[in-house]
Amino acid sequence: MTSIISIEQLSFGYGKEQVLKNINAEFSIGRLSVILGRNGSGKSTLFRIIAGLEKNYRGNVRIADQERRKIKAGTTAPVRLGFLTQFHQATFPFKVSDVILTGRASFSKFSPKKKDYEAVEIILQKFNLNHLKDKSYTSLSGGERQLVLLCRVLVQKPDILMLDEPTNHLDLHYQVAVLEVIRQLVNEGTTVLCVMHDPNLAFMFGDEFFVMRHHELVAVESLDKDELKQLLEETYQVPLSVLDHQGTPIFTPQLK
Repeated sequence: MTSIISIEQLSFGYGKEQVLKNINAEFSIGRLSVILGRNGSGKSTLFRIIAGLEKNYRGNVRIADQERRKIKAGTTAPVRLGFLTQFHQATFPFKVSDVILTGRASFSKFSPKKKDYEAVEIILQKFNLNHLKDKSYTSLSGGERQLVLLCRVLVQKPDILMLDEPTNHLDLHYQVAVLEVIRQLVNEGTTVLCVMHDPNLAFMFGDEFFVMRHHELVAVESLDKDELKQLLEETYQVPLSVLDHQGTPIFTPQLK
């Protein structure tokens, strides 16, 4: 597969605290790449670097063959990148359609045009969310809010979509609903990088897998269930049992 993001010897720290160490990775175009790992392992920091929010790193990060530090917001970007962070709070009761419309701000300079409103309508119809468009965003459930925020990013029509824990705090229904939307986007050609906690959902929906541990990113080379079990036990520091579900390994913790 052709890579669209290439990382070479990437290291990063906050003061004397090392967060990332000599990371090398390739993320393929048109695939759903999932990064697994424990809380505080450096997954979100890696995402912030790829997204351009952290620049004081050592090594090279290239997006579509262009060094990340040299990519400026605007027309110089080789590809359009969308980033949905893990935490979002809203205190004003904006309508759902207006929340999604703000995703078009970089195209319209906060003076929406007809095509911006049309883009909002198209994305709402695409994911069957028209029934929410006139509701207050603050009145929605957590799962509904996450779908709306995903639409807010998608209305920018990104070539690369970066999602940091998109199913965090969601019940099982909305976890599946969000991941099905993401899977549909990948099937249509979008490249998606996703940080996730749950390896079972990751292996059900993803294409390529990575594990963050000991400040390093390890590519999952084999989906053999015994090899995966060992890798995940070392990563999460918990004994696991493994089951086979229609060819996909399912992992459960072994209780004492």
